[in-house]
Amino acid sequence: MSRTQRRRRTLVTLTVTAALACTGAAASANTPASDHAPQTGQSRPLAGLRVLLTNDDSMRAATTSNADGLGLYEIRKALCDAGADVVVIAPWQVQSGRGTAVTNGGTLSLSHRAQLPAGYENDCSGTPSGSPVYGVCLATGPCGPDSPSATPTDTVKFALRAGLAAKAGWRSGPDLVVAGINSGPNVSAQVNDSGTVGAALAAIHEGVPAVAFSSSGDATQRHFPVANYRAHARFAAGFLGGLRERGLFTDRFALKVDYPDVSAGQKAKPPVWTSVGHGKVVWHAYEPRTPGEPGGDLFDITLGICDNKPTSDCTETVKDADSTAMLGRGHIAVAPVTADRTYGARTSGAGQRDLAHLKWYVERHAPRS
Repeated sequence: MSRTQRRRRTLVTLTVTAALACTGAAASANTPASDHAPQTGQSRPLAGLRVLLTNDDSMRAATTSNADGLGLYEIRKALCDAGADVVVIAPWQVQSGRGTAVTNGGTLSLSHRAQLPAGYENDCSGTPSGSPVYGVCLATGPCGPDSPSATPTDTVKFALRAGLAAKAGWRSGPDLVVAGINSGPNVSAQVNDSGTVGAALAAIHEGVPAVAFSSSGDATQRHFPVANYRAHARFAAGFLGGLRERGLFTDRFALKVDYPDVSAGQKAKPPVWTSVGHGKVVWHAYEPRTPGEPGGDLFDITLGICDNKPTSDCTETVKDADSTAMLGRGHIAVAPVTADRTYGARTSGAGQRDLAHLKWYVERHAPRS
């Protein structure tokens, strides 16, 4: 199906379901995301939905910080439990901060993960595709411990153009691309660096709707509790089910969903419609390897965290910023994103209607936590 055909179908669905919703009527016609998807059900709202799942944290899930792909397995489980058929094609190594980077040459190698992380072995059993998990590296043989990785954007482009047809038999492609759950929020200025968001942007450029999910870590943003991933995954399945029921999947823009820290037992506050902020939350710093040595050639790359520092770089100027809503107030922050981060500013007609319908859903009907 061409991108134009997808858009026409999406716009027709949006018009019908939004009209029903705005009059207070329930969506009486179940709108499948594609012609191979059956009607949705109350208990399995994603039944029949084909989902490509990727991230920028890799598919390893091996470190004690939970920063290298554990969120991917939590959302994989939640999506399959909701009825989706999920195929994972993700970077072989951690690719955090790679943005929309692509690889211009070489050979991609797929590594099928037969043994999943402990506790996730039986997730997604019985799906039509078998829900395989692949890591993608750059190699002319099997991926090894030191093999360079494909980027998040590489994985999406490869999957949509060749990989899903070859490995899952999906010749008509997926209905949805999901990126995440990322270890750490992707808000404000750092959205430009995010490989999670970059993967979602790659999907909409190929005409496939996409949503990027990112979860906050603990107070240090260096450890990422399972509780955050799990709560976010449950929310994500319900959120996507609501979008699907109302015909709100669109490739006009990607959606970005950031979830607050709930690891101490608190609940996330209701989702709010936000804009991508302009201030810094985390930034890259470059420290000379030998401080005070003039003319040195070695600089260590380090990360700084604003942590409420009263500096101009850390001051948010956007009134409805994603970072303020999520980090400052504990809300689930939802924002539309395109490559220039300005979707809506210069949009009219059907694009504005898409935004209005999505904002209405987020504020009135999206899951509360």
